[in-house]
Amino acid sequence: MTFSRRTLLQTSAAAAATSVVGLTGCTDKSSAPITTAPEKGSESVKSLLSQATDLMLNAYPESASSAGIDKGKYAALKSRLTDRTAEGQDKIKRDVSDMRTRLKAVDLETLPADDALNMEVVNFVFDMSVEGFNLPYGDMALLNSNWSYRNSPYAVAQNTGAFVEIPSFLDSSHALETAEDAESYIARMSAYAEQLDGETGRTRIAGEKGVILPDFLMAKTLGQLRGARAKDPESWGIVKTLASKFDGDFAEQATAVAIDKIGPAIDRQIAAHEALAPQATSDAGIWAKPDGQAYYDWALRAGTTTNMSPDEVHEMGMDELASLHARMEPILQSIGYTKGTVGDRMTALGKDERYLFKEGDPGRAEIMDFINDAVEDIRGRMPQAFETLVPGFLEVTRIAPDVEAGAPGAYGGAGSIDGTKPGHFWINLRSTDLHNKFTLADLTYHEAIPGHVWQGEYTFKQPLIRSLLAFNAYSEGWALYAQQIADELGVYDDFPVGRLGYLQSLAFRACRLVVDTGLHAKQWGREQAIEWFVTNNGSNPDEVRGEIDRYCAWPGQACGYKVGHSAINRLRDKAELELGDKFDFRRFNDAIVLGGNVPMTVLGHIINNYIAREKAG
Repeated sequence: MTFSRRTLLQTSAAAAATSVVGLTGCTDKSSAPITTAPEKGSESVKSLLSQATDLMLNAYPESASSAGIDKGKYAALKSRLTDRTAEGQDKIKRDVSDMRTRLKAVDLETLPADDALNMEVVNFVFDMSVEGFNLPYGDMALLNSNWSYRNSPYAVAQNTGAFVEIPSFLDSSHALETAEDAESYIARMSAYAEQLDGETGRTRIAGEKGVILPDFLMAKTLGQLRGARAKDPESWGIVKTLASKFDGDFAEQATAVAIDKIGPAIDRQIAAHEALAPQATSDAGIWAKPDGQAYYDWALRAGTTTNMSPDEVHEMGMDELASLHARMEPILQSIGYTKGTVGDRMTALGKDERYLFKEGDPGRAEIMDFINDAVEDIRGRMPQAFETLVPGFLEVTRIAPDVEAGAPGAYGGAGSIDGTKPGHFWINLRSTDLHNKFTLADLTYHEAIPGHVWQGEYTFKQPLIRSLLAFNAYSEGWALYAQQIADELGVYDDFPVGRLGYLQSLAFRACRLVVDTGLHAKQWGREQAIEWFVTNNGSNPDEVRGEIDRYCAWPGQACGYKVGHSAINRLRDKAELELGDKFDFRRFNDAIVLGGNVPMTVLGHIINNYIAREKAG
């Protein structure tokens, strides 16, 4: 993908006229009674979507807190967490199926364009969710705005389940300002213990069906659980978060819940996994589980929001990797790296001391300073890329040391709809070797600005259900496109090694297409996947091991990135071709983000409408 930097800079002249998206959002909180046959028309659609919103929030109360709407109509949700028992999941399944039937009764052809778009998006996610719930095992998360990006065949893994999700959620999303907030927090601590037991029960049920973590994931999961259990509960983050805001009785209550409820629940989860561990095998892919092919077919469609087959995705990854290596070759030559494969030379570059951070806490501080500098720089360039700006409310936070061993290198997301909670760029600092100076800025653009945090704030202008829903291929495809925007804005013009890091990051995602399908459809082993990845991309072996383990626990999720990115670029090529001199970089980017988080098929409709408007304008 090429873009004229001269043309880009010309567009920045209009930056002074940019508007700023507000933070309040258009949230329909109607509590109209449920009807079995909704009437045609805009108002009945709004009512139906409001009912679907209520279903989602009641099923996944965490979403209300993350969005900053756990007040008023949704105030009771602040004391609750998702029911992760088998019975609780069955109830959600029934409710989702019933809602899908009612949604399908609406004739989209009779609706105004905006309503039809909203219904198309919501229908897609309810269709995919019903399919997911009908699979014989797994954790279906599509409707959960907190963790919608990951679906897993396992209720508990090193990166899946209440143990790795709820403590960080409570720390970042549960407001602690009043005594009522503290009481709700303590109620959620008790609910967290219930979640652990619910997942333990589902783990046993799945184990009876032969769905057991691979032995290497079993070891990692047990290591995390045992590591936490070995610590004094008073030192757990979930206790310290409350104690830092409220001492005395509330802190004592939190400690008591941790000792009396959460600790024993973790013990029971450890015991369940220890009982299954002797049956665990080294088979890495879902192909080895009952109905594994059917599970992967669904997971791949859910992760990419396309109907691409595993073979098509695999071949796409190989083609994209070859193209990216061709772009990297001349840069490597120019900096004196002339011998060996692209992967070999990137491996060597990754060991170059000029681009390494210090070890230990000094290096961790250096990394945080580096990220903050990158954020400040890219924030100032945003008027060159968008007509419509958002605040980019951001906090950079270290992933909790208790869970960083099984966590990805980084992740990010927007803050609350009401603007009271910032978006987060969570960075894994278990080892400073995970990051280097020619890739960390690119990672920042992906997770923060103009990536996940930036894009997420545009959804706040959508109806509430659209603000809550997210699609992996769009979210991650946008984040890769955000990295591309940064390159097009000239951030690497004086740092070609940084551009290599950016291209290596894209190649990293192309490798994911190959490796994910290799593991789950072509019966690759874990070591085979690690070796292929490191050899072909020159990535850090420690990082790759964690990545491969992630793909084993989240089949299909890793494919959404490059599939989504390539889809956005195809749409941009189409827009440039059809609009010619009328094509405006900033207005195209606005169209992508203002249309909201959507499946790839729906994004095509949004861009077609944008092209028609630009032609008519």
